[in-house]
Amino acid sequence: METSSARPPYRLDPSGGCPHAVNARLLAGGAVAPVELPGGIGGMAVLGHEALKEFLQHPEVAKDAHHFTELREGRIPAGWSLLTFATVRGMTTADGADHRRLRALAGRAFTPRRVEQLRPSIEELTTHLLDDLARAAAAGDGVADLRRHFALPLPMGVICELLGVDVVFRDRLHHLGNRVVATDSEPADAIAANRELVAILGEIVAAKAAAPADDLTSALIAARDEGGDRLGDEELIGTLLLMIIAGHETTLNLITNAVRALCAHRDQLDLVRAGRASWADVAEETLRWDAPVSYFPFRYPVRDLTVDGTRIPAGTPVLAGYSAAGRDPAAHGPDADRFDVTRPARPDAVRHLSLGHGAHYCLGAPLARLETGIALERLFTRFPGLELAAADADLAPHAGFVGNSVRILPVRLDQVRESQQMSADHNDPGRPGT
Repeated sequence: METSSARPPYRLDPSGGCPHAVNARLLAGGAVAPVELPGGIGGMAVLGHEALKEFLQHPEVAKDAHHFTELREGRIPAGWSLLTFATVRGMTTADGADHRRLRALAGRAFTPRRVEQLRPSIEELTTHLLDDLARAAAAGDGVADLRRHFALPLPMGVICELLGVDVVFRDRLHHLGNRVVATDSEPADAIAANRELVAILGEIVAAKAAAPADDLTSALIAARDEGGDRLGDEELIGTLLLMIIAGHETTLNLITNAVRALCAHRDQLDLVRAGRASWADVAEETLRWDAPVSYFPFRYPVRDLTVDGTRIPAGTPVLAGYSAAGRDPAAHGPDADRFDVTRPARPDAVRHLSLGHGAHYCLGAPLARLETGIALERLFTRFPGLELAAADADLAPHAGFVGNSVRILPVRLDQVRESQQMSADHNDPGRPGT
């Protein structure tokens, strides 16, 4: 039976908050829910696992914003906080042949073989960052912000290394990226952040054009300069913007959420240590149970569609409700809200949808999984007694409703063991560097 969106729209909180309680309430009313976006813009969210899986691969659902009715009719203001998600030129807003062209240009850096070749450098960076985390904890009475000192610089360092982005730009790129994707930005702030971010990326492109190197940015510039329609200037900047933001924010949230989950479920950590589950299992269960992205903008039906009995009018901006789908009891059983690293895979082998599905499946998924597995294994091996230094319920949520994590993650390290290990390393004459 088809229904219209007779349910009153849920007003998404631009400043963020815990998504799971909201998701449960919305899911109880159906797999597709009307929502109110910032600025009073009407939209829809697809929340149920099966409904979202269908919607993500539907042939009459587009990503190009010219299908966004209110934007096409000039009713979206320039400083709208979600405008970049709709209008940035790149893979996430392209369809058909344009999408395949852009994805092919970037995809060469993210093949399983190329990603596996990054393992030694990721392991080396992880070791250095764990040293930094230990120093930060020593300076902070045993407590350090794991998000700031470890979960952020690891994926940011890796994606910038791939792109050939100098370290001098990295902190600013993260800060601006946060402002660009925040859903509670004031119009003037959103416009200023976008302009500065584009200017910095333009500076990076100009430097690489003058002195090409063996990195993805240089390869993309070469594709632009080949002539024809290989890659336009706006597409080049948009591709870099998307790869830098998506290339570190998702993994940052994934590592943060996985550490939170393991600290709150020590029995699950014990299963991994006993060999009854792997660190890869931890990553996959975290992706399902506490997805790093909650509501991702946008997709647009090119005609009126009925999804799980609910009509979605053509041109409606639709959010992909990844965090809701991950805990959908209809798909994952009555214990869907339980964190279980031994959870068997679904019969259809689609364990979760948190990295997308269909043509727009996350290009960087193999890299995110590799980084997360290395990060968790090395972290809990070096600091087996690591624990949260604040009650999980007291941790401030990530700003906005797109990303799903916390703003800081204060942890207490096993400093006694760490001090003993550092002392042993110093006194070991066979250890390199002593």
